Amino acid sequence: MTPYSLAFYLNVVTSGTVLGAQPADTPDQVTKALGTDYAENSPNGSQMWRDYGLTEFFWERASAEHPWTGHHFTLQVHRLARGGGKVAGERLRSRYGRFDRRLRFEKLRRLLERRGTPLVEIPEPPVQAPYYRTYWQPASRVSVSVIRAHGEYVTPDTLRIGDVYHILAPMTPEEVDWRTSRQWS
Repeated sequence: MTPYSLAFYLNVVTSGTVLGAQPADTPDQVTKALGTDYAENSPNGSQMWRDYGLTEFFWERASAEHPWTGHHFTLQVHRLARGGGKVAGERLRSRYGRFDRRLRFEKLRRLLERRGTPLVEIPEPPVQAPYYRTYWQPASRVSVSVIRAHGEYVTPDTLRIGDVYHILAPMTPEEVDWRTSRQWS
């Protein structure tokens, strides 16, 4: 992986933003940061997301009369395995250069720890637990999902065990507490 694209992931996990765009930003603020090269989805008028390839931002609103409220963003890192660096989008490629098809979690974790940005493992729901592990960065409220085992949607030809699947923000302390205290049956 190039040092520049790795710097992108480090910045996202450390700051909880994508090129300065925060999960609660308006659609216009996200467009200003990421550009106009996206696909927009609004299936029911109360939810919307913009897909920039690697990055997706999500909003919701009570009704058409209300403004969009930012909900979260996700970096769909797994898409790079099939689509290569172009999936990252022009804005990210122009700033960070080439993106590798895979992001190794241990490398990301090690570099984050060197920066004083530790990740804490949190429990997965039973349906996901065999396939994924999730780590959380408390200060930035970012979670990192890592491949634990191959399954129906993650096969050895796309990702390896130990590759990052996606990065999401925010994951609130309340959700982490809920996951940690939950007695899965």
